[in-house]
Amino acid sequence: MATPQEMRPSAVPWPALLFVAALATGVLLGRLYPLPWPGLDDLAARAIGYGLGVAGIALMTWGTVTLYRANTTVLPHKRADRLVTHGAFRFRRNPIYMGEVLLFLGLAQATGNIWLAILAPLFAVAVLGLAIMPEERHLEARFGEAYLDYKARTRRWF
Repeated sequence: MATPQEMRPSAVPWPALLFVAALATGVLLGRLYPLPWPGLDDLAARAIGYGLGVAGIALMTWGTVTLYRANTTVLPHKRADRLVTHGAFRFRRNPIYMGEVLLFLGLAQATGNIWLAILAPLFAVAVLGLAIMPEERHLEARFGEAYLDYKARTRRWF
């Protein structure tokens, strides 16, 4: 009989819920308690901010396409059918979540809402605890040494 970790990483799709909650919170805080944008708001700062957002979208897309092409789930609370170690997952174990954090930073720049930048690391910590750690336990239970080898040679985040 399969262990709970082998069945699926979580019963709740935490990443999507956390993303929407953090985004809604950032927008609400920006409207209720607007804070001034720190630093410069010049062309260079905008290019960096927009670049982070575009990089985030690109990472999220690349990671999602890689999972689809591997014929495994993109839903973080469902059982993984295959260990994906190529494409975006060759460089980082969590490119989609990394992309979401970068997207928060890009949206902060695009909207001038510093709350989104403040919430980006909080979102990352919440995803780490509620999604990534359970996913890692699930992948280790499902794929054993193959996952441990991948984990040893591939960084989780930045």
